[in-house]
Amino acid sequence: MSKNYRFFDLIMAFFVTVLVVSNIASSAKIVDWGISLWGVRLAFDAGTLLFPISYIFGDVLTEVYGYRRARRVIWAGFAALALSAAVFWMVRLLPGEATWQEYAGQAAYEAILGGMSSGGIVLASLAGYWSGSFSNSFVLARMKVLTRGRWLWTRTIGSTLVGELVDSAVFIAVASLFGVFPWTLFITLVLTNYLFKCAVEALMTPLTYLIVSRLKQAEGEDAYDTSTNFSPFAWR
Repeated sequence: MSKNYRFFDLIMAFFVTVLVVSNIASSAKIVDWGISLWGVRLAFDAGTLLFPISYIFGDVLTEVYGYRRARRVIWAGFAALALSAAVFWMVRLLPGEATWQEYAGQAAYEAILGGMSSGGIVLASLAGYWSGSFSNSFVLARMKVLTRGRWLWTRTIGSTLVGELVDSAVFIAVASLFGVFPWTLFITLVLTNYLFKCAVEALMTPLTYLIVSRLKQAEGEDAYDTSTNFSPFAWR
């Protein structure tokens, strides 16, 4: 990036932090809302509480700085997820101290944090995040050009509807394939995750408008991806 920005690095740092913490929470607990919708029990992995914020950051990055710079942040998040998984895997293999074994123990670690170091949850997280984030960023960038920068809410919500559906379906499907979640919870988890994430995005639209407006003014940037190479693997 040839231009220096005041807030780009901060946004990237928050984005990556939210991403890693939400994936740890996803491994740690499944929450039951205690209600059903169309006969489907509403339950979600705990990371759902925080994960939608990463999509808000993704919207802000693409809207202000453009798809090319958002792509760098998506890959940074991917690398951070992979690194965190490797660390949890290494910790999982190290022998536990005797006192720790008494009040916690390896079984507790396996039950709560083992998912972050197991092949299934790691592959599910990486696949869901990668496919969903790039889908979200691509749709928003294309819609911005098509709408000539008008109606921000249509592209923040529209891109989320696509990105979150891809992310939720891929994440739950891959995790279920590896036995992280039972297939009996597939529809419940996908539906609940999708509805909750999209609802959060919609409710946060006024805040997204405020952040985007302030950033555009502060950075002197309002990128349009009219001639962008949208391949996730392009570096320029």
